[in-house]
Amino acid sequence: MNQSLPEFIDYLFTEKHYALNTIKNYQRDLESLYRYAESQNLSDQTLEPQQIKAWLSQLHGKGLSARSLQRMLSAARSFYRFLHEKKGIINPTESIRAPKAAKKLPIALHVDSIDYLMQAEHEDELSIRDLAMLELTYASGLRLSELCQLKLQDISWSDQQLRILGKGNKTRLVPFGKQSKNALNAWLTQREIRLKKPNDYVFLSHKGIPLTARAVEYRFKKWGVEHGIELHPHMLRHSFATHLLESSGDLRAVQDLLGHRDIQTTQIYTHLDFQHLLATYEKAHPRAKPVNQDQSIPIDLKSK
Repeated sequence: MNQSLPEFIDYLFTEKHYALNTIKNYQRDLESLYRYAESQNLSDQTLEPQQIKAWLSQLHGKGLSARSLQRMLSAARSFYRFLHEKKGIINPTESIRAPKAAKKLPIALHVDSIDYLMQAEHEDELSIRDLAMLELTYASGLRLSELCQLKLQDISWSDQQLRILGKGNKTRLVPFGKQSKNALNAWLTQREIRLKKPNDYVFLSHKGIPLTARAVEYRFKKWGVEHGIELHPHMLRHSFATHLLESSGDLRAVQDLLGHRDIQTTQIYTHLDFQHLLATYEKAHPRAKPVNQDQSIPIDLKSK
């Protein structure tokens, strides 16, 4: 039994060329399966679906989340596919469904928080650039990768639109407003002054090279810390979608602007919209408010 796992790990490293951290995660998850099998006096070649289910159930009882169980089952599936191809061993994981993880609702900032972020005055070139990135991400609902890949020729100033190359090489047009136009103009002025070599990318580092996704994340986080707000690029995209849906109620339009292939992906924002409506209802509707005991008794009955 101890030989199969090293063979699989070597396969991931030499043939699949997985990253070292990924391989370590596979090894850790499969060692858990090995420990369970040994506790049942079984081997990797004799495990059946009910034993795989029992292993997952045991892990669940120890407090592992559905997402962690999904990952561990995925590791077991890859391992048994390897054993099936190399040794003809029946894969006991094929018929097992992964536990469903609760969907995490994206976090959207309040409109007032957005205004607070954008109103700060900055004069240095990096802050002018960062403000343009913030404005454009929120104004157009850009993904982080789309922001980094934006080029000068993608900007249409006459009708204030961006040509975005999204997932699956699908192109879409998205508008940007007056505030983001002003911020973008301010940055492009600084960019022209500082530019040393020709470059088509809109957002550049102080060295004049295109910003990486990690660099943008760092700058957004830094900006958020300065304003007392936890901030990352996707949060502004979520805020864009949430605020637009709250105002318009047009799910299809939000789908097109976000570049979602499937409208079910966009529908997560209807949950956020419902939460907003529910909070408003509970705050405003008299029958939704908790009533204390004194108020629940009619005055004329209390006097008797």
